[in-house]
Amino acid sequence: MKKILFLFLFLNILSSKIIFAQNVDSLQIAKIFSTALKDNEGYHALYDLCKHAGKRISGSPLADTAVNRMSVWLKKWGADTVWLQECMVPHWVRGEKEQAKIISSVLKMNESVPVCALGMSIGTPADGIKAGVIEVHGMGELKNLNPADIKGKIVFYNGPMPPETIFTFNAYGHTVGQRWASAMEASRYGAVGVVVRSVASHIDSHPHTGSMGYNDTIAKIPSVAISTEAAEKLSAALKKDKNLQFWFKTSCQTLPDVLSHNVIAEIKGSKYPNEVIVVGGHLDAWDMAEGAHDDGAGVVHSMEVIRLFKVLGIKPQRTIRVVLFMNEENGTRGAKAYAEWAKTSGEKHIAAIESDAGGFTPRGFTLDCSDAQKFYVRSKFSPVLSYFGAGDFSRDGGGADVGYLRDICPLISDLAPDSQRYFDHHHAETDVFEEVNDRELEMGAAAVASFVYLLDKYGNGMERNGGGDE
Repeated sequence: MKKILFLFLFLNILSSKIIFAQNVDSLQIAKIFSTALKDNEGYHALYDLCKHAGKRISGSPLADTAVNRMSVWLKKWGADTVWLQECMVPHWVRGEKEQAKIISSVLKMNESVPVCALGMSIGTPADGIKAGVIEVHGMGELKNLNPADIKGKIVFYNGPMPPETIFTFNAYGHTVGQRWASAMEASRYGAVGVVVRSVASHIDSHPHTGSMGYNDTIAKIPSVAISTEAAEKLSAALKKDKNLQFWFKTSCQTLPDVLSHNVIAEIKGSKYPNEVIVVGGHLDAWDMAEGAHDDGAGVVHSMEVIRLFKVLGIKPQRTIRVVLFMNEENGTRGAKAYAEWAKTSGEKHIAAIESDAGGFTPRGFTLDCSDAQKFYVRSKFSPVLSYFGAGDFSRDGGGADVGYLRDICPLISDLAPDSQRYFDHHHAETDVFEEVNDRELEMGAAAVASFVYLLDKYGNGMERNGGGDE
């Protein structure tokens, strides 16, 4: 009976300690959220990035402007150190605005349609490319066609993002392969160019760019993205006139690599300075607009971790390091450079969090770690963050840039905002500052800062040799 009573009292005390700790954490996190929302500083930094360094594709002068301006903000917000890490990056330029037409004598049609060159594509000849069109709805469908029917044609990839998929990043992952591999696969069969339906969730007139790839053993052919609205129009026209022609003209080209930089800032850990929590977003953006959601929001989310910690007097035990990665969009050279350095730095990376899913309302975080760690994070952090709407840790996965740290970092994560509108703007001319809501942006910054706060306080759930208090 005494043993049962003792166990009952012990469990009560333990439960009280857990509830007390959660209450203390909730109070601190409430301060993080209220400070972010009240100050609205991140929104001002995003305005600066978008309006002064909007089309900041890697290798461009505006990419250098972004590096310099965000370094100033980090210094202003009180980072202990701010430094630049060199990396060589691709230098692809779009050239003159692209042109395209659907041409059909049967339909009495000579109609211009909106297209944009896919990133890293070669350009067309000076007078463009004009050819018949073969429509497919995916890579597998192309392989089932007679190669003789493809030779000399333009292949039109018209596979849409599945609208029934609730989590739109899954829909994007299902579809984006046709953008990346389209030119390689079509060229195998003798195609002279490719037109790819924009990987977008909305039917509109805005083409969405993005990276595509080549194989040096296969002839390189030019590729463009066509707006979803124009893709519907082209598909409908082909049903009425299978012999119609498509013409497009681009002047893009790839120049020699140039020197660029990651921006790195940190608060040194007060107790375990050799243990590092990385938080980052990518500083580069496609040249279609201002890169507000992709990934200006993630840049600001990451930078505000330092600002919020400093404003609130939070002295982290571990080193909190913000990395603004260069060249995520067409090479991930910045991520590779940081990972190579980190592997020889002698530090212990305990977690790496990325924000690269837009500035919409935060819902939680993805997790790429062991099952034991997932259980630890979900059971310890989710109850606290759920009150603030950011406690969903149910999805697996991690960010593209921090993913290069998997060999040395046991917990990789990515902020998971509401995703329903993200692909309306992704890589398109509509990705501008005005499309970002200030409250949603600051909620995201607070969610990232809160997750970092909890990881710093409680660790990542692994057994550790020395250091830490979890």
